[in-house]
Amino acid sequence: MESRKITVTVNGQAHTRDVETRMTLADFLRHDLGMTGTHVGCEHGVCGACTILLDGRTARSCLTLAVQTDGHAIDTIEGMAPNPKDKTAPMHPLQEAFRDNHALQCGFCTPGMLTTIIELLRDNPEPSADEVRIAISGNLCRCTGYQTIVAATLDAAKRLKAEGRKP
Repeated sequence: MESRKITVTVNGQAHTRDVETRMTLADFLRHDLGMTGTHVGCEHGVCGACTILLDGRTARSCLTLAVQTDGHAIDTIEGMAPNPKDKTAPMHPLQEAFRDNHALQCGFCTPGMLTTIIELLRDNPEPSADEVRIAISGNLCRCTGYQTIVAATLDAAKRLKAEGRKP
């Protein structure tokens, strides 16, 4: 099997690995780097469970080859908290809003939802409920019925504004 050496920055940390040219980014993140927060659902880019941020923009990691990300920056759910290595550190305001608004149940869709919403709130810090619904329309959730996700997103936008920070 053909492989290539790639260097990617994941959640601010550089990683250099030899990867098979056919390996998906989702498999690279999960199996090579141990970042299992990126979930794999449909493997066709439809469900959104594998959504990550590639150079700050959402991307489906099940449709992206790891070799395509050489030299790029990737953010996953593991990098969302201010200090993911410190288990006592506060969560990101979006994570807190999801918890407080009961916007997650089984949690399978949550990482993809959060990364999608991070991009939304960066581009539109004060979205309307309809704008949130449009932004998350590419992410499937079977448990919450979406209303709590919309409420959590609007709550997070308020929290971020009150703290004077961006996502």
